[in-house]
Amino acid sequence: MAQYDTIRTAGGVRTAAIDEGLRAHMNKVYGTMSVGMLITFAVAWAVGTSPALLGIFRDPFTLQPNILGWIVMFAPLAMVFGFGAMINRFSAAAAQTFFYAFAAVMGLSMAWIFVAFTGLSIANVFLITSIAFAGLSLYGYTTKKDISGWGAFLIMGVIGLVVAMIVNIFLQSPAIMFAISILGVLIFAGLTAYDTQKIKNDYIAHAAHGDQEWLAKSAIMGALNLYLDFINMFMFLLQLFGNRE
Repeated sequence: MAQYDTIRTAGGVRTAAIDEGLRAHMNKVYGTMSVGMLITFAVAWAVGTSPALLGIFRDPFTLQPNILGWIVMFAPLAMVFGFGAMINRFSAAAAQTFFYAFAAVMGLSMAWIFVAFTGLSIANVFLITSIAFAGLSLYGYTTKKDISGWGAFLIMGVIGLVVAMIVNIFLQSPAIMFAISILGVLIFAGLTAYDTQKIKNDYIAHAAHGDQEWLAKSAIMGALNLYLDFINMFMFLLQLFGNRE
């Protein structure tokens, strides 16, 4: 936040320009994220409500994934790591296209929820997640407290969740899944606030340099991070509160 204070004391004109640019930047982040969410749920609904399409990836009755289903399940994780490693080589337009392709693959990986859970419970959990996400993101944007110290702890939590989920694929323990879901909601709730503040501070730190290409790619990366926070919080809440078919 020290960088933010320095910029704001640099003069009224610069402060107004930074504030206006920040609002536009955050609108770009939330807008890109929203389009990604729309793509994800459109693909998930289209595949999940079609036994023929869902059968390409999973058994329509047991919902057990086949080989292609396993690939689709882990493809988003591989794409996230690849995106983070290669974003500097992408143009802003290419990065945005990659993000939308990632959102479509994510939709394929979670299409099974439209068979496993009732449509009403999916809608209710989506509404709950949206309200929680909005509140947490608003907190991250407006708080004067520096929460950057949360980052290392939360990332370690995500790594622990991934390991636990992989182990539980073989154990199939409801108790472990329940614990994972509770921890997952808490971790991604924290990440929502943390990522929002980081997006804001990154913009403020770099806006004065006028690197529009970097700022455009930063908005897409920010959208990806918030998208992942929302999707994961939604999926863990669905495991906790969703009504099964």
